[in-house]
Amino acid sequence: MRKVLIANRGEIACRVIAACRSLGLKTVAVYSEADAAALHVEMADEAVAVGPAPARKSYLDKAAVLEAARQTGADAVHPGYGFLSESAEFARMVEEAGLIWLGPDAGTIAVMGDKGAARTAAIEAGVPVLPGTAPLVKEGGADLDALGAETGFPLLVKATAGGGGIGMRRVETPEALADAVANVQAHAERTFGDGTVYLERFIRRARHIEIQVFGDGEGRVAVFPERDCTLQRRYQKILEESPAPDLSEEVRDAMKAAARRLAQARRYRSAGTVEFVYDSEKGDWFFLEMNTRIQVEHRVTEMVTGTDLVAMQLRLAMGQLDDLAEDYGVLDGRWAIEARLCAEDPQKKFLPRPGTLERLELPAADATLVVDCGLRQGDAVSPHYDSMIGKLVACGPSREAAIARLDAALAAVRVEGVVTNAGFVRRLLGLQAFAEAEVHTQFVDANLAELLAEETTPA
Repeated sequence: MRKVLIANRGEIACRVIAACRSLGLKTVAVYSEADAAALHVEMADEAVAVGPAPARKSYLDKAAVLEAARQTGADAVHPGYGFLSESAEFARMVEEAGLIWLGPDAGTIAVMGDKGAARTAAIEAGVPVLPGTAPLVKEGGADLDALGAETGFPLLVKATAGGGGIGMRRVETPEALADAVANVQAHAERTFGDGTVYLERFIRRARHIEIQVFGDGEGRVAVFPERDCTLQRRYQKILEESPAPDLSEEVRDAMKAAARRLAQARRYRSAGTVEFVYDSEKGDWFFLEMNTRIQVEHRVTEMVTGTDLVAMQLRLAMGQLDDLAEDYGVLDGRWAIEARLCAEDPQKKFLPRPGTLERLELPAADATLVVDCGLRQGDAVSPHYDSMIGKLVACGPSREAAIARLDAALAAVRVEGVVTNAGFVRRLLGLQAFAEAEVHTQFVDANLAELLAEETTPA
């Protein structure tokens, strides 16, 4: 492997390019018309235009991305996260073209990307799953009353092809179930081209815990310290940290063992994340889903373990990953926490606020802070893509120290031209409930009015 095409943009494309450069690999960037002058294009050794600004006509155009690889003689493709990263079809196309796919095989992506199939795979691997139903197809004639009673209320109606909170609806009472199923099925069909849904028990005081895994494709699987991604808004992560606060060693070890079993059963290759929901009232935990890609929050794991997950992906493909450990632990009592800096307005329902970054000053990275950003002062936050400007990941010798370092880093952010969520995130960091790990996945949504009213730190 000598040359890697990065099928992505923004900060993750820059991140992969940097990892390739550290290993002496050449890189190829792809870009849309809107990104012709983007940082990832400047950083790469070569760059190829793949279409107009809309993602479906550029970054999601499988044929155009593959043609870029052919034109430049790239022999591997790294998908980053988002876009085509969890497309089994694209992974298969890459491999059929004789290129190296820097991720799990297409079959694994297909199984774990289907929530119903993923539940089945988890059950077969002896991993506990939430009470729920088999997939329900549209016009399937299911007895919703019976299925709802068996699952228990409140429950979630979830699209099997959904993800990141998309294609999901909470139902409190039996009377509301039929309408919710019909609405989610219709939404899923429009959004994903697949209206299949299933019912799943909803836990009121849930925490979101995930286990990073890395497999060699031959059955050997490494597990890493857990990440806590509980603080969310509408199922979108806001803060991610490792280790998880106030979690017993028994639960940590059990989750890691379950994640390893599932990954081994699939003979998992490359980096992936097994996600769990933890019932903080009862102490029970259940499989949620598996993400078959590198994640936004992978830097948190890297900071507490001293590893480079992207470099590990590359070294595995190069046949150089001879030092894959079975378990990676937290170094020297380290704690790390990440915040996503987004161009969005908390006071206006977090609507994206695209525009030109007339001023962009971020704190300098050092041993206690990673700053990942794919934009520069003068660049535009495009309405065509995600509104994330970048991410800041802080670490310290304790949770309190890591939180303080992140808060100081956010305080040093200076952005003009767009509204950001920096002040809102600082407000969350200062909450007593967060300090005491007394939050749950619905905490922000349940307390949003109060949080916005008390937000006084300027963005």
